[in-house]
Amino acid sequence: MSIYYQPRIGEMLIESGFVNSQEVERAVEFQSRLGGKLGAVLIRLGALSEDNLLNTLSKQLDIPVIENIPLDAAPLLELIEKSEIEQDWWLDQEVVAWEMDEIIHCMSRDPLSSTIHEVFQHIFSKQEIIWYLSRQQDLDRILDLLAKANNDENFGDTDDVNLLRELAEGAPVVEFVNNMLSQAIDKRASDVHVEPEEHTFFVRYRIDGILYEHLNLPKERFNPIASRIKLISGLDIAERRLPQDGRLNTRVSGQDLDIRVSCLPGVHGESIVMRLLPKERQTSSLKQLGFAPDHYKMFNNWISEPHGIILVTGPTGSGKSTTLYAALDAVNNRTQKIITVEDPVEYQLGGITQVQAHSDIGYTFAGALRSILRQDPDIIMIGEIRDKETSEIAIQAALTGHMVLSTLHTNDAVSAFTRLIDMGIEPFLVSTSVRAVQAQRLVRRLCDCATLYSPLDMIQEQVKRILPKELTNQAAMWKQAVGCQKCQQTGYQGRVGIYELVYLTGEMQALILENATTIKMRKLASQQGFRNLRDDGFIKAYQGITSVEEVLRVTEEMG
Repeated sequence: MSIYYQPRIGEMLIESGFVNSQEVERAVEFQSRLGGKLGAVLIRLGALSEDNLLNTLSKQLDIPVIENIPLDAAPLLELIEKSEIEQDWWLDQEVVAWEMDEIIHCMSRDPLSSTIHEVFQHIFSKQEIIWYLSRQQDLDRILDLLAKANNDENFGDTDDVNLLRELAEGAPVVEFVNNMLSQAIDKRASDVHVEPEEHTFFVRYRIDGILYEHLNLPKERFNPIASRIKLISGLDIAERRLPQDGRLNTRVSGQDLDIRVSCLPGVHGESIVMRLLPKERQTSSLKQLGFAPDHYKMFNNWISEPHGIILVTGPTGSGKSTTLYAALDAVNNRTQKIITVEDPVEYQLGGITQVQAHSDIGYTFAGALRSILRQDPDIIMIGEIRDKETSEIAIQAALTGHMVLSTLHTNDAVSAFTRLIDMGIEPFLVSTSVRAVQAQRLVRRLCDCATLYSPLDMIQEQVKRILPKELTNQAAMWKQAVGCQKCQQTGYQGRVGIYELVYLTGEMQALILENATTIKMRKLASQQGFRNLRDDGFIKAYQGITSVEEVLRVTEEMG
């Protein structure tokens, strides 16, 4: 936003921890060459989000940040008519105002403009005037309402590729996209969804596995924004009929990010999804993943075995890769050769050789694995077992003295055995190579605002029967979600894993050799002390980590 900044704004931003001194120095140097306001420059450089800038400016200038903007043009047009000033002046000055309870409420691109203040003091001399700081997209949305009411053509509603490229490189669109990403990072989003509809488009953030609507803007602004995203991620802005995948490396809100971009043509335009992968994110340790004490001990024992296959199963987004990275970190004592083959390599680990598969050029998991076996590895991590060829090589590696860690897409742990057999692997190979299987999901952690409560007696009795002995002396801490400003009124902040672990005993190997049904294998696992995902979730609810409602939501398909 174009606001006159007092000299202290940079210092205030540093004191608040929103930026560091190097980022401010870089912005000042950029400002001296190309002009602009310091806050806008910091946003454009990806060092700061607009929300953090506005909150700091609000303290500095003693001007509130507006939260509830007008949703239609009627009150704006009423005040314009009352002012007797041409509507073009309001659009040229980028200022809007409306009357409520005999008070004039105003938003402007420059709320400190002396020209606008003089005009308002002259026209509304007998009324109180309140000025607000506003988010750029909020002001743009209201100005769009006025422009449409004035039958103006919106500059963004175009299909011309050259004009789109020009708009995509313009300051307003650049700042919008950078700010959208900065706010996503500030809100801990893992994905950004930009989704067009017939007359509007939405920006939604996936936070802790749930999609939340962030913005709803006029459709006319979609094409320049979509073109900007495609331009910076190396995609063809002229191609809108075929799906495209791209990526970019950038610095956003003080973090270095690897962003994967997917464009999918739809009826009303391209749906764009950006997966945000912070480069500096530290690998979680096994203790941080949320294992119950007995599960933690079991999993540690598994990864310490000299050979065999350990599978981690679950749907996309259930934290499988995080678990595998934590397992590798736990066994990485520099005395063993560890090699991974991934698509993509999400996080880089020290002391480990990580290989990126490229299926588009024929360098598949199977092809990479053949080369890896000639590298004298002790431990191999395969990003995902997707086909018979990959599974056969993984089994060969396990049977020749290697420890193999991998993921598989199944709903529960026991189904992994039948899945491998369905791929065409002989049951005797499955029973002799696979050591253990873990299934997992992610549930949201309760925020500190959660309050104590008592769930159904049925659930409490069930937990008493399955509670690990290490937790029997721990008092019940059942809680329910409430919601506060810190957790954006959701009641949750962050996520934790829930798990089910199955080890291949002699009896389980016999059932696999018989090609028994998953029902039969699950029954045997239960007799051997197996705890399913829902039960493990209830234990975490008992500890006050998550809520019963959240566990039921995530494990709904388990019945």
